Amino acid sequence: MFQKLVSHNDDMRRLVEKGYAVAFDSNYLIIRDIPYLDNQLQLQFGSIVTKLEFVDQERVIQKDHQIFFAGSIPHNLDKTPISNLGGGPTQLTLSEASADVVVQRQFSNKPRINGQLQGFRDFFEKIESYVAIISGPAMELHNVNPYTFRVNEAASESVFKVHDTLTSSAEITDLSAKFKDDVIAVIGLGGTGSYVLDFLVKTPVREIRAFDLDPFHVHNAFRSPGRLDPTEFGKSKAEVYHARYENFRTGISVQPKFIDPSCSDDLDGVTFAFVCVDKGSSRAGIFELLLSKGIPFIDVGMGLKRKDGPLNGMLRTTYYSVENGQKVYEKGLASLNDNPDDLYKTNIQIGELNALNACLAIIRFKQLRGFYFEELPYYHILFKLGDLKIVRDSDINED
Repeated sequence: MFQKLVSHNDDMRRLVEKGYAVAFDSNYLIIRDIPYLDNQLQLQFGSIVTKLEFVDQERVIQKDHQIFFAGSIPHNLDKTPISNLGGGPTQLTLSEASADVVVQRQFSNKPRINGQLQGFRDFFEKIESYVAIISGPAMELHNVNPYTFRVNEAASESVFKVHDTLTSSAEITDLSAKFKDDVIAVIGLGGTGSYVLDFLVKTPVREIRAFDLDPFHVHNAFRSPGRLDPTEFGKSKAEVYHARYENFRTGISVQPKFIDPSCSDDLDGVTFAFVCVDKGSSRAGIFELLLSKGIPFIDVGMGLKRKDGPLNGMLRTTYYSVENGQKVYEKGLASLNDNPDDLYKTNIQIGELNALNACLAIIRFKQLRGFYFEELPYYHILFKLGDLKIVRDSDINED
């Protein structure tokens, strides 16, 4: 990424050519070796960190006037804190590749041009302005400068083939890192499973393994995300969904395969699974396999009925932990038998309910990883369509 950004952005090239210690990490620009004075006029070195706004895969633009700073409060020659650096203490977690850069505060300073406050035109202007303010006293007293020509091309490895600017803009890099070791299995790519896959593709888990033996037919197009290509009809769901997502991220495999108790090797190394099948007998075999391998999983289900006109029913999301999976299994919350009268299986395609069911499952998974806040632990929820209420079970020992 380093060479690509430097070669396609003139302001980045100018920073490197002037001698700044430029690095890129987690969609941030990092400038190390920034000299400054502490409150005893001792020479210290910090780092400037600022967000990158990507136009495409190669070009970035400067959009704000703020920076993060890894270091203590910079001081003037008279030992007073440097003024005109609004902001204050803050924290920002970067990737392991920048473990030496510990952000402690945020600064905000707009330059004045002809007496008027103005924004920065590019990153070169922005860095030059902040260095003059932060480093000026240290450069004068200790005869130093930030032009070390030190280049750090190491950057955090990302599973995404496009820049995840959403994470850096929201300053949640530390939360996203909670998924970095996860290997997720998605078993079943019907309506709900296809949305689960779509959400997971955009989550920085290390690997996704999806399984479905069925072909992609017209009814699947009405309850799955993504742009439809008419040539997809008749192909396996595995081929269709792999083609949709292979240009978005690495670490994804979609196999045309039916998962049953004989498929233990396919789930070796899996840290979490989503079961998204609508056939009870298939679910029973999958549960047996996951429980025997000690893999925690979420099972989703939907029950719809038509009485006196409108459809009504419920969505279900059930979590089977390593510790309590067998107890949840024994509660019989998920159907393990086939129901030939299931209205949903016959001819009703409802994409919004599939997507909602997938959302509930993904939210629960992210709560378990500490990405979302969880007020009270729970293992089972029902979403009632008629009154839009959620019923939640928290006590695993409750009969």
